[in-house]
Amino acid sequence: MSDPTSRWSDLERPALDAAALQSALTRDSALWRSVEVVEEIGSTNAALAAAAADGAPEGTVLVAEHQVTGRGRLDRVWTSPPRAGVTVSFLLRPDVPAARRGWLPLLTGVALAESVRDVTGVLSTVKWPNDLLARDGRKLAGILAEAVPGGVVVGVGLNVSTSAAELPETGTSLSVVTGSTVDRGPVLLGLLRAVERRYRGWVEALGDPVVSGLARDYLAWSSTVGSTVEVTMPDGSALTGTARAVDWDGRLVLDTPEGTVELASGDVRHVRRA
Repeated sequence: MSDPTSRWSDLERPALDAAALQSALTRDSALWRSVEVVEEIGSTNAALAAAAADGAPEGTVLVAEHQVTGRGRLDRVWTSPPRAGVTVSFLLRPDVPAARRGWLPLLTGVALAESVRDVTGVLSTVKWPNDLLARDGRKLAGILAEAVPGGVVVGVGLNVSTSAAELPETGTSLSVVTGSTVDRGPVLLGLLRAVERRYRGWVEALGDPVVSGLARDYLAWSSTVGSTVEVTMPDGSALTGTARAVDWDGRLVLDTPEGTVELASGDVRHVRRA
């Protein structure tokens, strides 16, 4: 009988090699300080937020093989079978104007799209404010950024080897898209390295999305900007219009028949193409 804790207990879903990840990520990094991999946790974002309150340094990374009470934006549930996805949270303490921090989930979305393309060849799009979509519009990943004392915890949940039977109708995974097994280790490393490249340039530009090139590249990956969308508000009301841009603070600029509105991610419940 195989040992369920063994890295090779499931050849389709091997465990992450924590020591190798720590060495590969922190060896040449100016940002990432530590990588911890836990077998099971309630929420990586919640655990890292607690660590941040206790003074954890910027660049602390927490990865879970299985997250049992994962949350998406607006406390939506995010679930994934053990070892089937990349479930990671990281702590950032950017020295930029507070309003510019609205770009952090968007920056992470761009880094995720770039790393998924580079590691697996899968082409995706980013849906404002926090989703990564496959080309057929199904959801590959969600991003959740939460303010903590002195910084932001950013969480990513990416479906890697999740099967079609394990996914909701609106979801997909890298293995479903590619039709083959995908190793989570290189995907996770690729994501964190891409985040570091993007983040350092953005911070050096004091959070300016134009000077850093982030705004340009976000628009190139976006499936929202330029589309007619319906935005559902927390009270159940809806706005329909053309998503014209994302502004300097990461808000969606929507042209409606009644006029132009700017929406922060916390102002909306759902965005979909009309």
